[in-house]
Amino acid sequence: MTSNNTSPLIPLPASTARVVTLTGAVLALAGTFLPWTWTSAFPGDLTVTGYPGGLQVLTLVGAVLTLLFTLSGWGSPRSSEAGSGGRIRGLAWLTPGGTNSPVRLAALGVFGVTGYAIGAISYELGGLVNLELGGWIAGGGALLAVIGALALPADQPHDDDTDAWGRFRNAFSAPDPARAKDLPAWAEILIITAAFGIGLWIFAYGIATEYSELFIGFVVLAAFGFAAVLRAGLLKRLSALTAKHRNVTLTAAFAAAICFPFTQTNDQFALIGANILIFATVALGLNVVVGLAGLLDLGYVAFLGVGAYAAALVSGSPQSTIGVHFPFWAAVLTGVAASLVFGVLIGAPTLRLRGDYLAIVTLGFGEIFRITVNSLNGTSGPDVTNGSNGIPNIPDLELFGFNFGLPHDVLGFQLTRPGNYYLLMLLFTAVVVMVFRRSAESRIGRAWVAIREDETAATAMGINGFRLKLLAFALGAGLAGLAGSVQAHVSYSITPEQYQFAGSVPPNSAFLLAAVILGGMGTISGPLIGAALLYLIPAKLQFMAEWQLLLFGIALMLLMRFRPEGLVADRRKQLEFHETGQTDVPDDATLPEGATGVAKAGA
Repeated sequence: MTSNNTSPLIPLPASTARVVTLTGAVLALAGTFLPWTWTSAFPGDLTVTGYPGGLQVLTLVGAVLTLLFTLSGWGSPRSSEAGSGGRIRGLAWLTPGGTNSPVRLAALGVFGVTGYAIGAISYELGGLVNLELGGWIAGGGALLAVIGALALPADQPHDDDTDAWGRFRNAFSAPDPARAKDLPAWAEILIITAAFGIGLWIFAYGIATEYSELFIGFVVLAAFGFAAVLRAGLLKRLSALTAKHRNVTLTAAFAAAICFPFTQTNDQFALIGANILIFATVALGLNVVVGLAGLLDLGYVAFLGVGAYAAALVSGSPQSTIGVHFPFWAAVLTGVAASLVFGVLIGAPTLRLRGDYLAIVTLGFGEIFRITVNSLNGTSGPDVTNGSNGIPNIPDLELFGFNFGLPHDVLGFQLTRPGNYYLLMLLFTAVVVMVFRRSAESRIGRAWVAIREDETAATAMGINGFRLKLLAFALGAGLAGLAGSVQAHVSYSITPEQYQFAGSVPPNSAFLLAAVILGGMGTISGPLIGAALLYLIPAKLQFMAEWQLLLFGIALMLLMRFRPEGLVADRRKQLEFHETGQTDVPDDATLPEGATGVAKAGA
């Protein structure tokens, strides 16, 4: 039997717990304006008084977020403090879903990034003796904030008989946010624009982190901060607004993405952004095959390689065995056409298989491609691909006299080579997003989803399963070839080792498939987010290359345990992986007029 039990993990009065949390957050914030160490040998120069730097900035941001969430829930009826003078109305909009679970997650984020900074200082400088007063104040404040946050009552009622793990899990869960009052259209558009502006700032800051300690702290705070915002119900509110203003959302997203190269002053960071878009575009193409049609393709990276090799052979490279130089549009179309043809040739004899058998065949195709291009070296076979040497010295693209390899001044900003290719790849990504969106919403897209859910039932309803699966396979291959044709010119050279099933450097088939699953199958933004994370983290943490696959496997297991539908889930996945209460009798408030008696009679 379920009771309205919201007992906290640490027994303290709710008002006292909130005061403790506020005090800890204020101390952590104040500690960032004091020195954390006496020497500038630690990256970020944490010796300055009155000016936070490096990891101190992350602690400052987390402390501010904790303060805002704590003040937002003060006096809320859901926080068991209804009699404390009323909720602070000016901040009530921050927590439409839950008032206390966001505080816990934000406090844990502050504690995580501050604790990591203290540990890194001790490890690199030789002990806690190198920690100054500011570090002790910030660390003590972060610990105090966590203790106070864990003493707050749970937002979600739980069973009296729930075990310790269940109580801990419920402490970080929150009910669905209440429906917000409609705002003026201009205000909703302003909120969407501000949200994408904040997202651009966070993404640009993460890429521009100059040393690994700062990036690890950024990842810790971003993970807990994202979870806190999610539990607060802000993302659901934002999703409702973006669904209402879809065209405005796409325009804002595209405008924010265009601004990215102008925020980077280092060519290396801008190049990471260009490669992320290449990886994300290929992942979105794989999402057509896996996410919509439900075909498990383990050799998808081979289509990226086919497009890259086809574009490289006609690029005018001195090492190209063909010796031709196609213009930009012709080279791109050559890469797309070659991948499309290979998709049809491979899919026609293999797509009559299902499940594990299809996965094994596609895995074999990926390995056959790599071995074949490695053998076409003039010794083991015809001299086409130069074997293991690949095709180097691929010239830069040129379109209407615009050379992508040269810097250009745009509105007072200088766009370097990585920025030029980033904007080009952004244009291609927009095309791929449009193709995916139109396909998913079309009659063919609905047929793909029907095949994914139950191919036998779909065939019984008159859907030609083989033809539609072949169409999905060919479309996904063509989109991969589009990205491959640009990748060949961005990287200057291509080799067979770049296109493996698994490896330490993406893109490869395993990472592409993981990007789709991590982000959310069948969605547009899911694979883009998943690909960005899976490319950015290895690129910034190269010192962990030996442990990368181990950490990658642990992350996938945790994801499957706590969020199997992915970071961005569609409604079908939410219904599949979570209890929805579809069999419960609806409340009177949710029924149309005159239907209350019928529902009660049915119950």
